[in-house]
Amino acid sequence: MDRFTDAAGLADLIGHRLSGRGGGLYRRLADEIAALIGSAELPVGARLPSERRLAESLAISRSTVVAAYDELRARGLVESRRGSGTTVARAAGRGRSRADKRMPAGYGESLFHRITVGPGEVISLTYAVDPGLPELSEELIGLATSDLPTLLGDVGYHPRGLPVLRERIAEHFTESGLPTSAEEIVVTTGAHQAIALVTQMYLRNGAAVAIEQPSWPGCFDLFGAAGGRVVGVPLDDAGIRPELLEAAFAAHQPAMLFVMPTFHNPTGRLMSANRRRQVAELAARHGVVVVEDNAYSAWDPSGPEIPPPLAAYAPDDTEVLTIGSVSKAVWGGLRIGWIRASRPLAERLARHKALADLGSPVIDQALTARLLPRLGELTAARARSATTRKALMGELLSQRLPEWEWSPPVGGSALWIRLPDTDARVFAQVALRHGVEVVAGQAMDPTGEHDDYLRVPFAYSEQVLDDAVTRLARAWRELRRHGPGPDVPVV
Repeated sequence: MDRFTDAAGLADLIGHRLSGRGGGLYRRLADEIAALIGSAELPVGARLPSERRLAESLAISRSTVVAAYDELRARGLVESRRGSGTTVARAAGRGRSRADKRMPAGYGESLFHRITVGPGEVISLTYAVDPGLPELSEELIGLATSDLPTLLGDVGYHPRGLPVLRERIAEHFTESGLPTSAEEIVVTTGAHQAIALVTQMYLRNGAAVAIEQPSWPGCFDLFGAAGGRVVGVPLDDAGIRPELLEAAFAAHQPAMLFVMPTFHNPTGRLMSANRRRQVAELAARHGVVVVEDNAYSAWDPSGPEIPPPLAAYAPDDTEVLTIGSVSKAVWGGLRIGWIRASRPLAERLARHKALADLGSPVIDQALTARLLPRLGELTAARARSATTRKALMGELLSQRLPEWEWSPPVGGSALWIRLPDTDARVFAQVALRHGVEVVAGQAMDPTGEHDDYLRVPFAYSEQVLDDAVTRLARAWRELRRHGPGPDVPVV
């Protein structure tokens, strides 16, 4: 059965929409399933999960699901037959436009949903982003008064990126220990587009791509859309495990390795210099292209030193593409990223970039060029603030949720938390009804190895963190004492 119509998949699609006020929970559940009927997720003839399994996945009572299914039958949208379960009725597809279809959801859906719907009563801990740095304002004013007239006299199309920005990105790499020229840089619209372009260039239908396990949810969707087959390789404290990586290379012959060596998402681990060298040498030996995403690069000077990018350790004949961005370090709304690659690879990437959008917004690039010389000081200030919030989050969790287990991350913006003897997806549904949205580990590792984990960001104000942990603690007490239950109002 398609993962979007099994119990857990359906719960992921609709669970975050059940936390609103008004009407009974069973009616809201019926409405949300009805909205999916006739779409790619629930086409005519699709079998719905059993009442018991859907109740378990949504952490609600079975009687609520029974009532919702009864409501759908009364509307003529589903039908039930002994031995066949409940299926979408043929009549349900009539009168619906073929164009009126939802985009099929993926592993990143739970992260991106709250960005799409906007703020509400629910505290969303689905993404870890800080507000824009105040220095953006002064640089934007300087750009408008000194650089804008020259920019307006230019044609405005730069598929490889604005020349001054590529020069400064190259200087940034050189200062980090990876000598780079402007000809080795392609500017992208954020790190997300950079990964998408690389995926388009290297992955073919059925090709394997090795990744860290767990990993960023969006990569599963990008690689899957390209027909790629994901092979997960576990981590230890120093990064992806080399002996398991070598075994994966030998067994699956992947076209590409995707890693996040600097403050891995979601664990926050920092790949050691020796491990970077081992990974680069393994990739060279097996002829595997390496893509390293270093978008989470904000560094606290009081913390451990960040080694140079993995590409600095690679033998000369190894294809390594290094991705960076200012979105995490400066502001999520400044959608400027980049790829560093050899000149021939950069030229190929630039052609893909030109086909995608003819070039990223020039004014955003010019603003980034003004900020890059200050990136070290800006990210250091950001990292110090994150360290303070991380300590606060740790104190709150230790006081109110002492059963939860985690290791303080070296960097990044989130805690990777293990819930003892608990399916994190079930807890996430209970937490929603207490007014807080979290991402379960299944979104970051579909193999099931991290189903008892949550990613909990701390990139929020002290008051929001305090309120969020209070709600999480209430949800945890409910689940531990009573198990999944009926409708619980938003707190």
